Amino acid sequence: MTLRHSGAIHNPSGHNHGDACCDDGILFTGCAMTNSVAASGGGRRRQVVVAGKRVKTIDVHAHCVVKEALDLLGEKLEAQRGPGLGEVGSRRIAEMDEQGIDMEALSINPLWYHTERDLAAEVVRIQNEKLAEWCGQHPDRFVAYASVALQFPELAAEQLEHAVKKLGLRGAAVGTSIPGKEFSDPYLHPFWKKAEELGVLIFIHPRSTPELNKRFGGNGWLANTIGNPLDTTIALSHLIFDGTLDRFPGLKICSAHGGGFLPSYAPRSDNALRVAPEMDTGVKLKKKPTEYLRDMYYDTLVFTDEALRHLAHEVGVDRLVIGTDHPIPWQSQSVDHILNAPGFSDAEKRMMLSETAAKLLGIKL
Repeated sequence: MTLRHSGAIHNPSGHNHGDACCDDGILFTGCAMTNSVAASGGGRRRQVVVAGKRVKTIDVHAHCVVKEALDLLGEKLEAQRGPGLGEVGSRRIAEMDEQGIDMEALSINPLWYHTERDLAAEVVRIQNEKLAEWCGQHPDRFVAYASVALQFPELAAEQLEHAVKKLGLRGAAVGTSIPGKEFSDPYLHPFWKKAEELGVLIFIHPRSTPELNKRFGGNGWLANTIGNPLDTTIALSHLIFDGTLDRFPGLKICSAHGGGFLPSYAPRSDNALRVAPEMDTGVKLKKKPTEYLRDMYYDTLVFTDEALRHLAHEVGVDRLVIGTDHPIPWQSQSVDHILNAPGFSDAEKRMMLSETAAKLLGIKL
């Protein structure tokens, strides 16, 4: 089924299981679910309640692509889908209904960071306009992050401002690096400055760790299984150790997949330069590296109760928001993961399910 709104709006990301429409617009894909509610594209919308109070659940980590932009980039739609994906918009909403997700914040993983300026600008324009159009058609179910041409930071800053002020997008989604540059490179300061000035959320999603592609061969989908959390860990570590978060203390950053590996082994960061002082480059931080973890935000895509408990312990429960990675079927039980996790109060569960994300994304509860 194709949804048409002055073009056709669909969504993306993964291997080919099922047919997907190929018209211009946003392509939504959905995981291959066996439940009859999702399969029929209809059914009752799940109501999430905590301590007798209805909670408006908000998923900060959900993907889509725009075929018109992919065509400009010479990319094939089929190559953008992840395992078990290949559906369109009505099914997307049905799956949200079944999972108990009231709203999704949509993002597009960057495929344009290597392109020249004019092409990157056009890709970003198309994507941001399509995202704004889709959200305008479904304001009670979707918000979106802007795409930006991060390899041209001044342009990216302009794109972010236009997307937020003119199109109503809620921040930006960025990959974890651009070719030849780390996030902490002064080259990117104009973008961070604008994001801080606007007070909007920057959602960081990994791009594997392409430098290690050779070692990611073999079984286990290691480019994702290891490469994605590693990529996020490196990006966040540079932001901390190179002083970027001190320079832009008002930045609002949210990382996919629970911040990668960093929160799981964070105290090692506090001891690194004590053990190897010769590796100190002279950047003097205002606090311990682990303290910066509590200045950022993280999605809850960490799979187990113990992982969620540990993440909350390291970064603070008020820093956690739902992340499903929809439509990639990493976690179809994200709401229940939070509802059923031991050791969290009702107030803390409401924070993770709804309240923190609403504040970050400007969503009225």
